Amino acid sequence: MAMQTASSGVPDVDAPQPPARVKKKAAAQAPGERSLVASPTTWVVWAGIAAFFIFLIGILISVVVDSFGKSWFSTWLPESFTKSWYTGAWGTFDLTHIIGVTLTVAVAVIIISVVVGVPAAYLLARRNFPLKKTVTLLFLLPVLMPPITYGIPLATVMYNVGLGRTLTAVILVNLVPSVPFVIMTMTPFIEQINPAIENAARMSGASMRKVFTKILMPLLIPGILAASILVLVRTVGMFDLTFLVSGPKSDTLVVAIYRAMTAAGGGEARQLISSMAVIYTVTMMIILIVALRFVSPTQLVARVKESRED
Repeated sequence: MAMQTASSGVPDVDAPQPPARVKKKAAAQAPGERSLVASPTTWVVWAGIAAFFIFLIGILISVVVDSFGKSWFSTWLPESFTKSWYTGAWGTFDLTHIIGVTLTVAVAVIIISVVVGVPAAYLLARRNFPLKKTVTLLFLLPVLMPPITYGIPLATVMYNVGLGRTLTAVILVNLVPSVPFVIMTMTPFIEQINPAIENAARMSGASMRKVFTKILMPLLIPGILAASILVLVRTVGMFDLTFLVSGPKSDTLVVAIYRAMTAAGGGEARQLISSMAVIYTVTMMIILIVALRFVSPTQLVARVKESRED
């Protein structure tokens, strides 16, 4: 009887049926579709990320409110708001000179790093020579090592030769990590260019200088722009190396904020420092927005990975 029922295609009434709740869940979830119910571990991770951003945004908001607040002691918000702290900080700490020094150092470091780093990256990408891997590792060390480890010997040398507390010393010490950074950034860009283009230009009678300036440079402009913006961000935010060799006339913005914090003694200085911190944060955010407009970190990592695989 059971065999007849199976062969005729009629479902067996006596066979155990799945519960209605299981049927509804299976019908609601399409084949290959993941469940929308997250695991406890996922909820913990998202809660940690949310707590981090809430804490970070809370700090930023408190600094911004403090930079505009006039009296803020026992209440949640200041009793009144004013813009005088910004004008006071601008005049007290001579921010015009400090921002000028910061931009001068950043532009000088970018130009020298590109002029030195791009030809060096070309040699690493196109030439094979003894101890090439060792040289590449030496270029990586200033990028990977903490700046303070080589910053103290550099500062000692600068003071011994009489360059301490000068703008020249600030530029030179910032070049130490910036030039290798440009080399490591530009090498994958150069490796992606087909060497047959250069060979064809040489066979047509073009000199090496013309090949580099007329053929390679237009192709390398996106990479040079990316490296320049990243060096700009790194130089403006570099505290360790700059602090060790800078002085009152050669402080960048980040070092000037630190000196103002350590010298603060009264209640008014806190709002002035908060105003400087807001100016620095806005400056860095603008630079980062511009950097992300022209540079994609995922594409940069992909280029480096492809060059290593090749």
